[in-house]
Amino acid sequence: MLIWFLPLFLFLLMVGLPVFFALLFAPGALLWLNGQERDLSLLYRNLYNGMDSFPLMALPFFLLAGEIMNRGGITERLVQFAQAFMGHLRGGLAHVNILSSILFAGLSGSAVADTSALGSTLIPAMEKQGYTRRFAAAITAASSVIGPVIPPSGIMIIYAYVMGESVAALFMAGIVPGVLVGIGLMIMVRLMADRYDLPRAERIVERNASIGTIEYWVSLILLRANVAGVFYLLVGLVPGMTGGFAVYLGMLVPAHFALVAYRQRVSRDFRIVCKKAVAPMQTPIIILGGILLGVFTPTEAAAIAVLYALIVSYGVLGTMTLADLGEVLKRSAVASATVLLLVGAAVSFKTVVSLSHAPEMMADFILSLSENPLILLLLINILLFIVGMFLDAGPAIIILGPILGPVFVSMGVDPIHFAIIMSVNLTVGLATPPMGLVLFVASAVSGERVESISKAILPFIAIEVVVILLITYVPALSLTIPRWAGMMN
Repeated sequence: MLIWFLPLFLFLLMVGLPVFFALLFAPGALLWLNGQERDLSLLYRNLYNGMDSFPLMALPFFLLAGEIMNRGGITERLVQFAQAFMGHLRGGLAHVNILSSILFAGLSGSAVADTSALGSTLIPAMEKQGYTRRFAAAITAASSVIGPVIPPSGIMIIYAYVMGESVAALFMAGIVPGVLVGIGLMIMVRLMADRYDLPRAERIVERNASIGTIEYWVSLILLRANVAGVFYLLVGLVPGMTGGFAVYLGMLVPAHFALVAYRQRVSRDFRIVCKKAVAPMQTPIIILGGILLGVFTPTEAAAIAVLYALIVSYGVLGTMTLADLGEVLKRSAVASATVLLLVGAAVSFKTVVSLSHAPEMMADFILSLSENPLILLLLINILLFIVGMFLDAGPAIIILGPILGPVFVSMGVDPIHFAIIMSVNLTVGLATPPMGLVLFVASAVSGERVESISKAILPFIAIEVVVILLITYVPALSLTIPRWAGMMN
């Protein structure tokens, strides 16, 4: 009888009950009817235990860092930086939209934040350049799914906690898939550019711009530190060469002269745009670099990201005031509470999943369809794609992860690989008609009807499906970086 908790849960969702209450009520009601009052108390006790976790603290910290960056005017700097590099191409602003999403992903990790922040800036700009509003809204929605794939990623933190995987390994595994989605979208824009005569964009929007003294010196120092880091990594690839802090300090000299030489080849306006983007773009470098070097854990990295966002927004850029902090804290608190309640309910839900033997039954059913793992992976991608059309990525991972994960791991699929398959697939569902959440956000930002955006987004969804299949059948795309970083066997 206990296995009926899943149909009851789906029914409650269909009648409009919030996911949090459905996650608790469906299994709780069946445990009570089944006479398992002892397990019923365990179910609701796990609601608190599910939220009482040090690794899970990374989630509210990353959400807070993203809110600070959004309020601090980082979006405009990233867009201008992307435009300086790609605005001259045919379909330039569409390319800028995608590149901005890739850059923004390293700050927020949220598709909704990406659509809202970038859409409010880029959709009117694209319409002014001659793009249709529905095309601008569609490319904004399609590219926003990169946000939860490239680290930091909220849904990967949720998956790692619910399934007991490494957050750091999932972060590393999401880098290549996220970049692949961006490249795929750029290829599609290029294919559409000539057919639809997409316009170019102006590379430099703001001429004769100025930069503050503090921001100038901070960007100057950070640029040299970053280039020296690249040289240091290249030196480490040479056989027989050993590294060390002294070697890194030595790399600062060639880094300085390389930047001076490059400075003479570009215009002043281009240099100013790049300098304004330097400080914000250190966030993903600090997060990933600190995790890779073992300086701090993902949770500690999230706290460092908040501190850095405050320093940049208040001390370097001067784009925030103390009056802004209250609203930022309020928005991040509400978002964090929503997610943490879902995660706590998911841990309780997972308890009943194990008691009901649903994973074993699901495994028997899936294996009865085919014994070929390649075919089963295709079928599971179809299932996840359909689920993603109607259910947000976070709740979908919470519900399906404990059921499907053990099945495919038992078939020999690497757990990190399956996590990426599931995360990317469900993230693409955020932009998939009819119920994709970012479609509604894009509609609200642009004023275009959801039905109109849904038609325009189909070519981009198609290319994202191709990327999902690549990720599915070429595990090295996801697993190479975490293996190289020593985070998995």
